[in-house]
Amino acid sequence: MTMTHLTRFAPLAATALLAAGCATVPGEPDPRDPLEGMNRSVYQFNDTVDRALFRPVAKTYQAVVPVPVRDCVSNFYGNLRDVWASVNFFLQGRVPDGINGFGRVLMNTTVGGLGCFDAAATVGVPRQPNDFGLTLGVWGLDSGPYLVLPIFGPSTVRDGAGLIVDVNGGVIDHIENVRLRNSLWGGSLLDARSRLLDAGEMVDDLALDPYSFVRDAYLQRRDSVLNARRGNTTVPDYSLPDYGDDESKDSSSQESKDSNTSQESK
Repeated sequence: MTMTHLTRFAPLAATALLAAGCATVPGEPDPRDPLEGMNRSVYQFNDTVDRALFRPVAKTYQAVVPVPVRDCVSNFYGNLRDVWASVNFFLQGRVPDGINGFGRVLMNTTVGGLGCFDAAATVGVPRQPNDFGLTLGVWGLDSGPYLVLPIFGPSTVRDGAGLIVDVNGGVIDHIENVRLRNSLWGGSLLDARSRLLDAGEMVDDLALDPYSFVRDAYLQRRDSVLNARRGNTTVPDYSLPDYGDDESKDSSSQESKDSNTSQESK
């Protein structure tokens, strides 16, 4: 998985219980996943590679490197991602968010020590992940079928196309020094995978069908973020209805009027 797709997968931890409750069982077709047979094979390949290579390395990194250092590394890569995220906000027509994003980069690069500390979050400007797949969605392009990419992981046809632009639009890919660029890519992958260790263990422990669990959580999360980008979020009405019948309302109203009349006459 690249940094972009690992970041998209991270919110699984927050949606785990919801996804587990609505995950589709094997054998029951999901209209969002017409390529399920192929996707399951790719998912199994990715899982095998992850358990043999990525997960052990990430566990070692987590065990050896102190938490403050890991936090610094995560903030550093987050600061790099904020540049491309801000560009996408402008492409989506969300100019204030784009300005805030570049403001985050400027503040965290200077006051935050090249992004080691998320200084912008402490003053009320939190990080907002963004990518070109979401931009295509804001522009009206349908997500298309669910798609599991080799190594890259959960995606859709639209997000897979967006990933090509994400990789070429990110800061790291424009570094000319090959050794430095490759080192930064490797570090970003290691950081992202280490942050997903708890989510991965949660999937193993809770999901009857891990494939469906990951698919449903990914699609739900992406739909939620896209709706927010489109401004389709609404606040539910939590007020309780008036269960009183008409007679009691009329009686209460009449009693109130009589009381007022009596007080006025006095």
